[in-house]
Amino acid sequence: MSESRRGWRPMRSHRGTRPLPKWWPLPACALLGTVAGGVYGLARPAEYTATSYVVVTPTGKSDPATALGFAQAYGRVATQVAVIGDAQAWAGVPADTIRRNVQTATSPDAPMIAITGTSGRPGEAADIANAVARALTVNGEHTESSTGVRLVQFSRAARPVDPSSAPTSLTALVGGCAGGLAGGLILLVRPKRREPAPVPAPALPAGTPYGGPR
Repeated sequence: MSESRRGWRPMRSHRGTRPLPKWWPLPACALLGTVAGGVYGLARPAEYTATSYVVVTPTGKSDPATALGFAQAYGRVATQVAVIGDAQAWAGVPADTIRRNVQTATSPDAPMIAITGTSGRPGEAADIANAVARALTVNGEHTESSTGVRLVQFSRAARPVDPSSAPTSLTALVGGCAGGLAGGLILLVRPKRREPAPVPAPALPAGTPYGGPR
């Protein structure tokens, strides 16, 4: 057998499984967060909001400052039992549903009350806002002689066309950002690998020529 055949060895491929890079949690968590956010956006039912406005005007016995103060007070009582109990008949939904899905907001500069209704159906969202606004004005009429202010529905809530809930693209983006942040935190708290210390070469005895004994 020739020397070339005797020294022949089968060639092995050096293409083995490469270890993952150290920063792999960052893209993995970002991808997982994006998928989770997209699934949440698709599974979450759409929500619609509609807003009605009630303005408080002074009568002959009061001034604008008094109307502004009563606007703040009526904004707080708009979601109370007395008002919501009257509103449920006009909205056609139970009082508990109105209480969960209505919010009010007032301005420190203008005697106006914003009443916002929220629902999975656009028509119901507008009905809730308008019903609470109507019930609030009716209650204001009963106390007009003692308060010196009048409540008027300034603008009715219109049936919303587009949902107010976040779109799927936004929830996916938020999920990806949250996942990337989680991946970065994992990289920060993960213990670092310690490289093994190099083994020192054995010292040669004194008088031994370089290369060892022959």
